[in-house]
Amino acid sequence: MQEKRQIQPDLTRLKAIFFGAIVGLFAGAVVSVFRLLIEHMLILVQGIYGWLGQHPWWLIPWAILLVAIAFLIGHWVKQTPMIKGSGIPQVEGQLAGELDYAWWPVLWKKFISGVLGIGSGLFLGREGPSIQLGGTVAQGLAYRLGFTGTQRRLVIAGGAAAGLSAAFNAPIASTLFILEEVYHSFSTLVWLTALTSAVVANFVSNGVFGLTPVLHINYQQALPLKYYWLLLVLGIGLGLLGFGYQWVTLRVGKWYAKLTWLPRHLDGVVPFLLVIPIGLMWPLALGGGNQMIVTFAKQTPLLIPLIGYFILRFCFSTVSYGAGLPGGIFLPILTLGALLGAIGARSFVLLGWLPSIFVANFIIYAMAGYFAGISKAPFTAILLITEMVGTLHHLMPLAVVAIVAYITVDVLGGAPIYEAMLRQLVKPAEANADGVADRVEYPIGENSGFDSQQVRDLTWPDGSLLVAVRRGEREVIPNGDTILKSGDTLIIFTYRHNRAYVRQQLAKLNNSPHRLLD
Repeated sequence: MQEKRQIQPDLTRLKAIFFGAIVGLFAGAVVSVFRLLIEHMLILVQGIYGWLGQHPWWLIPWAILLVAIAFLIGHWVKQTPMIKGSGIPQVEGQLAGELDYAWWPVLWKKFISGVLGIGSGLFLGREGPSIQLGGTVAQGLAYRLGFTGTQRRLVIAGGAAAGLSAAFNAPIASTLFILEEVYHSFSTLVWLTALTSAVVANFVSNGVFGLTPVLHINYQQALPLKYYWLLLVLGIGLGLLGFGYQWVTLRVGKWYAKLTWLPRHLDGVVPFLLVIPIGLMWPLALGGGNQMIVTFAKQTPLLIPLIGYFILRFCFSTVSYGAGLPGGIFLPILTLGALLGAIGARSFVLLGWLPSIFVANFIIYAMAGYFAGISKAPFTAILLITEMVGTLHHLMPLAVVAIVAYITVDVLGGAPIYEAMLRQLVKPAEANADGVADRVEYPIGENSGFDSQQVRDLTWPDGSLLVAVRRGEREVIPNGDTILKSGDTLIIFTYRHNRAYVRQQLAKLNNSPHRLLD
């Protein structure tokens, strides 16, 4: 009698949830402590500046201390360059196979230098470092568990989502940000791992900080439809200024390079000294800006002070980030957006176009619009502000402002800020037939060079083999006659150390419609 074959259950998704939960637990704990230390240090520093205002003779020892911190962080940056800046481009490059780094030195140096830099009052955000910390914790767990290839990338993506979730208490937006902006993949295992990690990390963070949303803003009523035309004006303004922010942020590093008397790894001395007069005169402005957002939403200053605060934060946030210190631009972007929303609302009130009760509403809308334009991740922007503010009542105006700002930046030729930072970070890769077999998943967008092309008509990168095309819920085994379509995901086998070269070559075609690879 022929034995019946037992069908083994597919536990792949269950394993993704399990390991995602483990990653979320560890990453959530690390990032929650990181966030807690920054908040307490920032409160301490604000108190110190209040005391220094009455005891000015202590300013010189304080300045020496800040310079010493800048030298310490600069030394670590020189030793481990991967701790520089936000950390989001590093994680994105790691997931794309374009760079890699040892996890332990990055973890502890990014943690301590981030606390010292952001906690000292520099206009840097904790969210980018939190993403890198989460991804690096996951990288360490992957190393301990012996994960390689796709399995390693899955847990790193989960750790990155967990890091942002713990920093913002926004698990849904955190998951979408990793899928939309960092990993560029919406496959089932990726979003399942990332969402599980983000939810678990959010649970850990809520246990430390409570359930109150990070940017809880009270407003009197939803915006009536008759004022929606003002959202179009606001969105265009946010897009124009967002493009300006991109332009300055991507070039400020070159301006620092002109300071030939100062070694590049010690550029942080400049913002550490400049923050002293800011702390003495405007202590509320110190740090990433979440305290300023909540305070101004409750009691909004007049138009001229708002413009002054915007100029201050725009200039010093780019100075702080351009110095290469470990810290991000995520929260500073939201703060600038909130200030622009307040400026726009105050202007509309003075012109008689808007009642003053809607000023807080415009602060909320502008945060999403400014971030959507600069990051070119509108879905993330809408969900992020919704979760951070803690209400669903603003979805429609948030969507209007985000779309208009996004289109404005796109027309001006602006690129996603983190993708542009990654391009500055990595060098063009060469073909490398080294390492075990690995895979690259590459989505085909609209108006792509792949769209409507036959597989045989494309010159594929050296050392690569197209093995499948994911089309919806099914996978197609391709042959030379297979016609590729927008919305498809290419599944390509290559050598592990050749992934960066393959991705860069595919990107050339994807961004150049109807051209074959050289």
